[in-house]
Amino acid sequence: MILWRELTARRFESFYPQLHVRPVNPRSRTIRPYFPGYMFLHLPAEQVAASTFHWMPFASGFVSFDGVAATVPLHLIEAIRRHVDEINAKGAEFIASLKRGDVVVVHGGPFAGYEAIFDTRLSGSERVRVVLKLLNVREVHVDLSAAVQVQRKK
Repeated sequence: MILWRELTARRFESFYPQLHVRPVNPRSRTIRPYFPGYMFLHLPAEQVAASTFHWMPFASGFVSFDGVAATVPLHLIEAIRRHVDEINAKGAEFIASLKRGDVVVVHGGPFAGYEAIFDTRLSGSERVRVVLKLLNVREVHVDLSAAVQVQRKK
C-alpha cells in the first residue's frame, strides 16, 4: 500500500487490485490486496529505467524472465479489474442474501462445478460454509471464499 501511494505520488500509472472486507475487529484492515505483494504498472519501456524502482522504498523488483520484465496484456488487466469490481460489488450483499438451505454452485477451487447447500457465513471473514454431497452418499462441510467461489444456483 505504501509503494502504491509512492507510485501514485510520482504519477506512475498503476493498478493495485484490492478487495473490501468486513473484519470482526473494527480496527482491522478493511481493504486487502487481491495479489499480495504484487501490483501492475503501465510503463513506456523507453521512458523509464528499471533502476528507478530498484531504490524505491518497499519495491522488491519486477517480475521478470531471463532479465526481461514481464508484460501483462491490457485485456487481462481489464478482466482482473472487472472481476475485482464484481467481487467488491457482490461481497457482503451477496453473503447477506444467502439463507441456510439455499442451493449454490461452487465456481472456483477444487470443488468448481459442484452444487452445494449454503450452511452459514463464518464470522470474521468473507467466507461461508457449504455442504457438499460427494458420491451421492457422504455430506462434507467445506469452508470457501464466498464472493469468489460461490454463486446462487439459477
